[in-house]
Amino acid sequence: MNAPRPHDLLWGMPTSALPADAPLWAREVLAGGQPVVVRRAVCDAGWVAVGVRGQGRAQRLAALMRVGDIQRQQAPEALQRPTQRAWPALQALAWVAPMLDACGLAWGPTGGVGYQIATGIDVLHADSDLDLLVRTPQPLARIQARTLLAMLAAAPCRIDAQLETPGGAVALREWAGFAQRVLLKSPVGPCLCEDPWAVRERAA
Repeated sequence: MNAPRPHDLLWGMPTSALPADAPLWAREVLAGGQPVVVRRAVCDAGWVAVGVRGQGRAQRLAALMRVGDIQRQQAPEALQRPTQRAWPALQALAWVAPMLDACGLAWGPTGGVGYQIATGIDVLHADSDLDLLVRTPQPLARIQARTLLAMLAAAPCRIDAQLETPGGAVALREWAGFAQRVLLKSPVGPCLCEDPWAVRERAA
């Protein structure tokens, strides 16, 4: 099993791992065998930061999961493409897949689309966005980011794409912009930087 990365789905967290004051809906999610989502945070060895997802944005709970409790792990790029495309977000996923595949980068859906594909639980609706993760271990030129953003703009719904760099994640929309510094979501918190791919080099 690979080390869990942000946006990976993990199965196996027991209800006993939740805080004593955890809401009932969170206990029901875990009791039902549903996965948790890896969060971007620093943890002690043997632990991983996760989020429990319920119904709607109001039902989100940050928690910690023992690595030893992980029974199954699934990365966004490993999710099977859905055949049912009832919602605009799923239609957008089918529409954008050939273009992203042609880029030669690993990518996959996150958020509600990724969760629904992985679990079969209906969490999408007509106004759901499509959240994407694009793995960019090597620097992506800003002109390339602008080209990619322009392609995604024609999708059937809004697409929020995150570029996953070795040091964290930066929004494609922001990296395609013209600001000198952009917001990087790193394990130790957000920071402004000129080059998201250089953060790892400074931390090494």
